[in-house]
Amino acid sequence: MTRLIKINENGIYMVFALIGDEKIRLIHLGTAPFNEKAMPENAWENGYLVQYQETGYGSADHRGRKHTGSVPGCWAVYREMRDYKNEKGRKLEIVQDYQGLQLISHYQFYDNVQTIRSWTEVTNQSEQTREIEYVSSFAYQYASVGGNKPWNRKMRLHTAHNSWYDECRWESRTLPEMGLNPINLAQSTKRIYEQNLGSWSTQEFLPMGCLENEETGATFLWQIENNGSWYWEVAESSELMFPTVKDHNLMITNDGNEISGEIYFVLSGPTEWESQWHKSLKPGKSFITVPAAVSVVNGGFEKAVVEMTKYRRKIRRPNKDNEKLAVIFNDYMNCLFGDSTTEKLLPLIDAAADAGCEYFCIDCGWYTDTNWWAGVGEWKPSAQRYPGGIEKPIKYIREKGMIPGLWLEIETVGFDCPNIDKIPKSWFFRRHGKIVSDQCRYQLDFRNPEVQDYATSVIDRMVNEYGVGYIKMDYNINSGIGTEVDSDSLGDGLLEHNRAYLAWLDSIFVKYPDLIIENCGSGGMRMDYAMLSRHSIQSSSDQTDYIKNAAIAASCATALTPEQCAIWSYPLSGADPEETIMNMVNAMMLRIHQSGHLATLPANQFNLVKNGIEVYKMIRNDIKEGLPFWLTGIPKFEDPWFTFGLECDNCSYIAVWRISGEKILNVPLKEELQKYQHVEPVYPQNTLDCAYINENHTISFLLEETKTARIFKLY
Repeated sequence: MTRLIKINENGIYMVFALIGDEKIRLIHLGTAPFNEKAMPENAWENGYLVQYQETGYGSADHRGRKHTGSVPGCWAVYREMRDYKNEKGRKLEIVQDYQGLQLISHYQFYDNVQTIRSWTEVTNQSEQTREIEYVSSFAYQYASVGGNKPWNRKMRLHTAHNSWYDECRWESRTLPEMGLNPINLAQSTKRIYEQNLGSWSTQEFLPMGCLENEETGATFLWQIENNGSWYWEVAESSELMFPTVKDHNLMITNDGNEISGEIYFVLSGPTEWESQWHKSLKPGKSFITVPAAVSVVNGGFEKAVVEMTKYRRKIRRPNKDNEKLAVIFNDYMNCLFGDSTTEKLLPLIDAAADAGCEYFCIDCGWYTDTNWWAGVGEWKPSAQRYPGGIEKPIKYIREKGMIPGLWLEIETVGFDCPNIDKIPKSWFFRRHGKIVSDQCRYQLDFRNPEVQDYATSVIDRMVNEYGVGYIKMDYNINSGIGTEVDSDSLGDGLLEHNRAYLAWLDSIFVKYPDLIIENCGSGGMRMDYAMLSRHSIQSSSDQTDYIKNAAIAASCATALTPEQCAIWSYPLSGADPEETIMNMVNAMMLRIHQSGHLATLPANQFNLVKNGIEVYKMIRNDIKEGLPFWLTGIPKFEDPWFTFGLECDNCSYIAVWRISGEKILNVPLKEELQKYQHVEPVYPQNTLDCAYINENHTISFLLEETKTARIFKLY
């Protein structure tokens, strides 16, 4: 006997099949009610809620490297479902067990958001240690169900490459274009996957992906929320997982095509195969996976990003910074580049205050007379750089009406740190008996209480002695696969360190709730929502070319909320005024990280900066609620034109960049924007360039020159 448990919450439909009171399967996830004709009952058996693998059990599938057919996970027996409301929304907890192993699948809904947050809790109730190699945070086996076409002709995968100077580079391809093809009478061992290894969580990819059924519109956008190693895969379900025809495992589609299986996706934190992670779970102990979130929509990638944006705002720590959206000046980029002195700072402070900046952050190098890169760790100001003490420029910042900030890299200690010989070796990561280093720095282990005490004392000194209200927290190394100290595996050491760091960060925000701590990892190398659920602001990139930075800025709202995304504006003295304008446009739809030698800018350029900040202060209350859209798609460096917009309560704003190409861009307005009848320039305010809305619901932009940018308001 099979019973269906149907969930309808916030426009998301989930259907679980309870088969014979002992097997529970997730057989439907979407924005429409379950259509039993789309997937016959004999296929329900294999919709496992969780993939869980222990050493020695092997696999039930002919899988290759795919994380399917996991054992003993597929033998788990259903025990109960808890369905209740909490302060966030509806919560489901589905309990399964197998011989003293308990698996709880957690599904958290958020009111008025089409996104589910999911994680798995493993408890060892047996008398033996369980050697865990893999456990998923979320798994769905039937992502391609729906429509008449086979999956190779309707499924599209969106993925995001990420790199230093090249963040948020999205690609969109069909599954065959990515190497996954249907095979008759068998299932492919091919997987499409992305992963991170180490403590730079976004060094190659954003921890995201999106599967879209182009025939039906069903779309699944996910993010994995871990500040270390993570993994996801998309592949075809194996023959053991999707028996649809009695005599063999082929599905005959309506157009006569043969295809075996369906497309699944599975999300997790670190794994043994990919991350050198395994967990020896002792009797009576529990392990909880990293969270993953899935936005479920009908309508494609950009619509899913809107729902993910709403979700990100729900899970983020409440803070004043994301309400105010303060303008920050930082003296690094295209400015002092880590070589500040009191003499150099004072005119910059004057100029930043005059421009309207509200915070002034002194970047790296303030703690050493020589090599700022390798000198990190003691965090005491250089007497040579600041005669009379760093307190002098900090006090001057306050006198000018701004809040001072300092740069830190609290997780590392440099080879040239003045007190390096006094630091216990037990504070550092270790592998194969050796202390781990990278780029002339050692990685601190935040599981060590002494390390946390040291880090807290540094923050205390910054706030209470130096009087800072802003910290740029950078992180410029990759710790690698982990540490062998007090860990079941190298990956286990890294995961526990990651979690200890987050717990320490939580304690700092409790102690100093109004302190702004910027998340930076050589720009956007740790742009994940383990970090961004805590930090109010994120450095998006170290890109020094303002034109390339424009494409990054216009893409960043895929990775984080606009009000958390800091974009450099760094005009060069004496350059064409259009360069200054584009620098400002890059930042004004997000968060302004002002830099550049403002004190030496000609008056016409300085006034463009000042006016940009004035306009930003008028629209930032809309930005914090705005939902992103792209009239020309997610930008690429090579695009001649690109756009980025925010739909707000009573209006919308759109930034437009013309890099090359013809001087007029005609583009259709999305349905939700067709209510607007007027468009006017917002910045710069005195411009001959224009935009107008046509009767056929298209909008035209006229930018006379290449390498120009403008912001318009739709109302």
